[in-house]
Amino acid sequence: MEYSDLYVRRIRQLCKERGIAINKLATMSGINQSTIDNIVRGLTKNPRVMTLHKIAIAFNMTVSEFLDFKELNDYSFDDQNEE
Repeated sequence: MEYSDLYVRRIRQLCKERGIAINKLATMSGINQSTIDNIVRGLTKNPRVMTLHKIAIAFNMTVSEFLDFKELNDYSFDDQNEE
């Protein structure tokens, strides 16, 4: 699984848990619908921290809370090439 897949799953999970559609998340976060779509569809592999911050705020979370979940915490970069 790619690193970017982890936060896509996180966004989808939080939307599902909170009954928020992806297009509603765009409105709530103040991020363009196309930007959110590109992230969720995996076209944007490395969104800016500012974008993740806006998404976190839409979920009423800090960036730290948003990024603090088991799959991401357990992720290993050992087999990845650094950019």
